[in-house]
Formats: sequence, C-alpha cells, structure tokens
Amino acid sequence: MDGDVQVNSTSASGQAGPPDAQSPEPATIDAPAPETASTPTEAAKETTATPAKAKAPRSRARTWLRRVGIGALVGTPIAALGLWIAIHRVEWLGPWLADTGRSIVGNDAIAKLEDWAYGVQDEYNQMTRGDEAPEARWEIPELPPSLKDENASKIRYPRFVPETVGPMHTSFKAPGDGEWVPMVDPRQADEPPPMWKTLLHPDKKRGWALVAVVAMDLRQIRLHLVAGTMEPMTQLKDAKAHKRTGVIPDADVATALAAFNGGFKTTHGNYGMKAEGTLFVEPRGRACTVAAYDGDVLKIGSWEALENTRDDMVWFRQAPMCMYEDGTMHKGLLAEENTLWGSTLDKDTVIRRSAIGLSQDQKTLYVGISEATTATAIAKAMNHAGAHNVAQLDVNWSYPKFVTVEPKNGDAANPTVKAIVDGFEYTEDDYVRKAMHRDFFYVTRKSPDTVVALTPQPAGTPGGATPEPPAN
Repeated sequence: MDGDVQVNSTSASGQAGPPDAQSPEPATIDAPAPETASTPTEAAKETTATPAKAKAPRSRARTWLRRVGIGALVGTPIAALGLWIAIHRVEWLGPWLADTGRSIVGNDAIAKLEDWAYGVQDEYNQMTRGDEAPEARWEIPELPPSLKDENASKIRYPRFVPETVGPMHTSFKAPGDGEWVPMVDPRQADEPPPMWKTLLHPDKKRGWALVAVVAMDLRQIRLHLVAGTMEPMTQLKDAKAHKRTGVIPDADVATALAAFNGGFKTTHGNYGMKAEGTLFVEPRGRACTVAAYDGDVLKIGSWEALENTRDDMVWFRQAPMCMYEDGTMHKGLLAEENTLWGSTLDKDTVIRRSAIGLSQDQKTLYVGISEATTATAIAKAMNHAGAHNVAQLDVNWSYPKFVTVEPKNGDAANPTVKAIVDGFEYTEDDYVRKAMHRDFFYVTRKSPDTVVALTPQPAGTPGGATPEPPAN
C-alpha cells in the first residue's frame, strides 16, 4: 500500500507535484486501478495517518475501561448486598458506618441514604414475603401457681394481671396475639410475676411486622435511667466531669429484672436528659418527656405539661413529641413525610423502633420494641396494649432491644441477659458487664415491704405515693 501511494503522488523527477499535476510518462504497471487511485491530497493524508499498530493501546484502554464498567455494574450491587448483610450481622458495623458518614456529609445526607436503603429492603420484602402470614413467637402457658387461689396466702407481692387486649386486626393475626404471657422473676419464682409480655401484628400489608410489648406493675418495680459512656453528648461542665460506667450499678444487679434502650443520640434532636443526679442536656420545648419522681411515680407527657415540676424530677429523658398524650394520637402521625419520630427519617420508614408508655391510671408501664414498623404502627400498637401516653425511644437496626436480666448458673450477682423475642441484636453481657455507649433504662424489683399503691396525679403536679400492704 505504501509503495503504491508513492508511485501516484510524485512526479518523474521524484518531487511531489501539485494536486492537478499529471506525469508525462504512462502509469506504471504497479499503479492501482483507476477506481481506487488516490489523489495526491488523499495520499498525503494517508501517509500521515496513525499506523494500525499505534491504535492498539487505545483499543486495550477501551477494553479495560469496558471491563471495569461491567465489573462495577455487577460488583457494586453485590458489594452493597454484602455490606447490608454485614450491617445486620455485626452489631457495631452499622452504627460505625452511619457515624462516620455523618461526620463527613452530615445527618441529612445519611438519613436520606438510610431512608432509601430501608425503602429498598421493604419493597424487596413485600415482593418476596407479601403473602406471609403473622407468626406467633411464643406459646401461651398456664398461669403460674402464684396466681392460683390456693396459694394466695403464700405470696408476699400483689398480683398483677393485665387485661387481655386481643389482636389489632381480627382477620390478620397470629395465635396468642394480644394475650399476656407471664414473665416470672427467676429469683422469686413462687411470687406473682411483675411483668407480662404480648405480641401484636399491626400491619395488614406486612405479616412479618410485629410489636412485642411488656407491661410492668409500677407498684412492684422501679425504673432507672443510666447515661451511656458516649451518649448523651454534653457541653455542660458538671456532666463532662461525671464518671460514666454504662452498666447497671453493682448495688442493683441482684434485683434487676430487665433493661432496654434509651433515646436518640444528642445530634438527632438535642433532647434533654438528667440521670444519676447530673444534667447532661438541657430540656427542650415540645419534647415528650419521661420523668421519675420521689415515691416511684412516673409521668410521660409534653415538656410544657411537666415543666413546672422540673425541680421534683429525680431524672428525665426526652424524646420526639408524644405519639399519644392523654389518650389522643398526635396529628403529626397522620401527616405525610413527617420526620419527627425518626429524627430525619420519614415517619413512614419501615424500621425497627422502640417506645415507652404509661397507662391512664399511671400504674402500669409499657415498653415496646418493633420489627418493620412505621411510627404510626408502633404508636397504635402501644395504645392498643393499654398505653394512654406514649413516647418513641430509639430506632434503627442495632438499637431497639429489651432483655431480661437473669441469674447465671443460679448466681444473682453474676447475671446474664436474654432477649424477649428472637432476632434482636444483643450480647449476654449487655448492660451488666459490657459498658453501653448509649443511655438505657433498667428495671429493679422492690422488696415486698416497700411495695406502694400509686395514686394518679395530674401531669403538672409532683409525684407522690402512699405505702399500702401487699394486695392479694
């Protein structure tokens, strides 16, 4: 090809001619056929063209980029799936990734990512589990001997049996929905149980969605609040100097019945908290407040309703606006895209949640943890179980948990913990030996001679209680 071009692009003297120059001699026999002959200009372009071999590196680069692109398209979903599975298997991974992300791109960006990820998970579950029926998580046993009439004279504690509430949806339920299961104190198995649990299925579109609710007799139990080793974050001098242990105090370990998670991180709303005699975060207005008073009186209500009793509060923990107050559901739970009950997550995001509630007579404490529920769903479940006032606590995969504290090998001073429902993240050392980064609540059982009768008090009055003999 190169030789043919040279014959047609030069004069007889060997010099390149103008485009219209013609050779005086006939074309050589090596000249190409007329229909393929190149003009001198075309020939010149061809002589400067990149040789075929020079194109190889570009071709290889394009091939490499193509392979990288295909690998990314295939590998990214696989990597994302693997990461999502790891987050749901390794307790610390999800919180660490979220906190790292927030420090780089901020709360809102991470919340949007979480919202999207949970949305994808929920859509997948609805496609693959849409026809799944609700399942029972425990059997309904016979009543313990302590509740039988023939043993009435043998017990020292009052009997406490919550009223059966039944399923939330009569056509969509599991066996035992709304029936209370006794949670016998293993240290005093012959005494009436101070706690009961039930399971509710609040969402007819999601058979796997559930709320486990525990009801506790406030005559017999005492609720405590402990600061985590890292949360709540504080700017207050006294709080910074306060020594945080992140575990149930040694003095209470032997009588501890249960423990459960606290509220949002400080960065998610700056909700107030006072515990262990120390103010960690100043209270804020409009927040739902869980407050304890002398005499083991507990109140749940908006800060505006309780603020004038602040000096009488032994401790308090704030949360987003009350889901239910005085028996009425907050209208925000009916509003579209309301993020009050998920920090920056939408209220309709289907995630794990937790909540705390109080009966109308202020004698029964309710705590709920949920799987795959919206804020509205867990609020309605808590109210269905008997809670008149309800505050949401923490949300997301790793945080909601309720565990019982039980003697290990019969040793009450060396306890272990057990989840009340399978599938929730915990270790057997949580709260008792493992220092918790986040604040939490725990429950102890009073001695029989300190059991008190609780007189309901208006929200704006300090707590008070009058001792009474145990009621059989």
